[in-house]
Parts: sequence; structure tokens; C-alpha cells
Amino acid sequence: MSDVLWNRLTAPALRRLAAQGAPVLLPVGSTEQHGPHLPTGVDDFLSAEVCRRTAVLMAARGRPAVVAPSLWCGLADHHMEFGGTFTLTLPTYHMVLRDLCRSVLTAGFTKILIVNGHGGNVTALNALSSELSRDLSASIAVTSYFTAGRARTAEVLEKQETLMHACEGETSMMMALAPDLVDLDRLGEATGPDIALQSAPDHIVHLPRSFKDVTATGVAGDARLATREKGEAILAASATILAAWLLEWTGDDGAPPHPEATDSGL
Repeated sequence: MSDVLWNRLTAPALRRLAAQGAPVLLPVGSTEQHGPHLPTGVDDFLSAEVCRRTAVLMAARGRPAVVAPSLWCGLADHHMEFGGTFTLTLPTYHMVLRDLCRSVLTAGFTKILIVNGHGGNVTALNALSSELSRDLSASIAVTSYFTAGRARTAEVLEKQETLMHACEGETSMMMALAPDLVDLDRLGEATGPDIALQSAPDHIVHLPRSFKDVTATGVAGDARLATREKGEAILAASATILAAWLLEWTGDDGAPPHPEATDSGL
């Protein structure tokens, strides 16, 4: 299999891919506490893995794509009290994303899809993508892999319909991706209240609070029903939806995806 990862390719190879119109997937996540049983890199690992799988699916269709090195630090101030967490301020996050996207564009690429893996980044990314597209005069789209895979997630999980935090879903995906990083001896402790990654429609006011105020374990949801098979299903579905969107976005006519494709994940 040909490499799809930017940092495993030579500069001449990347120039050739840029000349072919390959889109660049930029995984963004977070390094933060994920309960007693998961490593702090979960959001970074999972967004990068979905991007890798997406690019492999693109390549299988004869359409190249490149996965940039991930941005492993995001907006995670609400997890700081647990320890083990890095966070950026919003202005710094904006500047880092702008400079990363500018580097991609300077290398000759023209389309960037930012693929997020951390709930705390969602609101900022949706706003910043508009500014980045305008300021850099480029097509910069944004999604969260858990939005792309939400329908399949709801089908395969037993106690929740969407991803929460260090939950049945995230734990299942880590079991599929890096089982050696899941501490099965602590899995029995990995439970907490049901808190979705995105606000429910009936939440009319946003009140910032520490994650520690709502869960003593650092977990939202219940990880005890996690399995490798569930994780594989969510990862595969997320990549499949994103690859379908990218194939349309990078089509020969240059037309944007149809609304139903956008509703599926972007």
C-alpha cells in the first residue's frame, strides 16, 4: 500500500500529489484525560486513524489524498483539573491552524479537510473555518469524525446513541486501534453520567464548567460494554462517509457536494 501520510512522503512526492489535485486531511484532536482506563491521546489517535482510513479508501478509488501530521493539542480547559491535559487558548489555536493550513497551501495543495476528534474543538472550528477560508483564499472544510459516523454509532452501541467521553464508543475504537493502550483492569471503574459531545437541542444556555464538576471518574457514559468489533464498525463507517464526501468534493467538475452528503458529515 502506498503511503498516504505526509510525514512518510518525500517533498517531490508531495509536489506530485498536489499537482494531481489531492486533498489534504488535517486531523485535529486533543491530549487530555480519558478516565482511568484510556490514554490521554485518544482524541488525537482516533481522528488521525479515521483520516488514514479515509485516504486509503480514496486511493483504492484511484483518487489520491494526503493525511497531514495531526494537531494533538486543542481546546481542553474543562479537563485541566484532572491533570494529564494540554490546552491552548482560542487565539493561539486560531494562529496554529492558520499557519498549518498556510503551509499546506504553500506546498501546492488547494483543498483541506480538517477532521476533528475532540468535542471541545467543535464550536471554534466551525467558526474558524470560515475565517481561514477567507483569509487564505482557499477551500477549507471542517468536520468531526463522530458526526460523520453518528448513524452507525447509534446502531452499534448498546447504552448510548452518540460518543460521550472515554465511553463505550471511544473505548471500543481504542480496542480496535491500540488494544495495548486500554487498561482492562480499570474498565470496571469507567462509568459516569451521560453527557454527549455536543449540546442537546434543548440546551438554550451554555454555561462553562469543569468536567470534574459533572463526573468524578473523568468518564461520560459507560465503557464496560466496549468491544473491538463495535470500535471497528464506527471507525470504518466514519472513514467511508468522509471518503464519499471527498470523492464528490474533488470531482472533475469541481462542484461542491450535494446537500445530503453535507448532512451526512459536514
